[in-house]
Amino acid sequence: MYLCFFMSSCTEYCDTARPWGIYFQDSATPQMEGLVELHDNILFYLVIILFSVGWVLVSIVRKYNYTASPISQKYSKHGTLIELIWTITPALILILIAFPSFKLLYLMDEVTDPAMSVLAEGLRYQYPDFLNNDAEFIEFDSYLVPESDLEDGALRMLEVDNRVILPELTHVRFIVTGADVIHSFACPALGIKCDAYPGRLSQVSVFVNRTGTFYGQCSEICGILHSSMPIVIESVSIDKFLAWLQDQ
Repeated sequence: MYLCFFMSSCTEYCDTARPWGIYFQDSATPQMEGLVELHDNILFYLVIILFSVGWVLVSIVRKYNYTASPISQKYSKHGTLIELIWTITPALILILIAFPSFKLLYLMDEVTDPAMSVLAEGLRYQYPDFLNNDAEFIEFDSYLVPESDLEDGALRMLEVDNRVILPELTHVRFIVTGADVIHSFACPALGIKCDAYPGRLSQVSVFVNRTGTFYGQCSEICGILHSSMPIVIESVSIDKFLAWLQDQ
């Protein structure tokens, strides 16, 4: 009983990429939960299809090879019925997959009335809803921390000097653009991936439902420093977020 209580009170989330990771990071937003659920549902049916088709192929090879049935090929003809089945069935499966996929896609594109916005332009972030003591928008650059400057426990090639701070349980809109070339603003745990085009504004909405530190990277090959563009978003309580704003 004590062990179960300890494990339930010390939940460890996977909010960053791990070595040999083959599954999603733990979701922190409703859209990521929807993506994981859609993936699991589709994968379940894909596994059934894989084993079914594999069983049919193996059975045909074993039953109709030259040794077991040496003259079967001589009398084989086109099977109209079976060709209709293997053409129509995949089409129906794709249609069934399309409905939940499009529903989730439109829900992710829907930008609910945001409480605040964050402008992401390459490595520069701006909070246009808040002003500092100089009556200017709060903004900062977020650069990769070199390996020689990393503190104990920090993640190599992922840690930055200035994190993007967001309040939890708040609708936040990211306005994404590029300053030089095409980038892609992506954070897997939040379920967001938005291309950043120079001269064009794109938007994506998030609703972080728990505190934590979430790591992402530029997901568009943008140049020789593509691997040096990490994204770190930290979700904190409202009180801590207001205290962070005061420090800015």
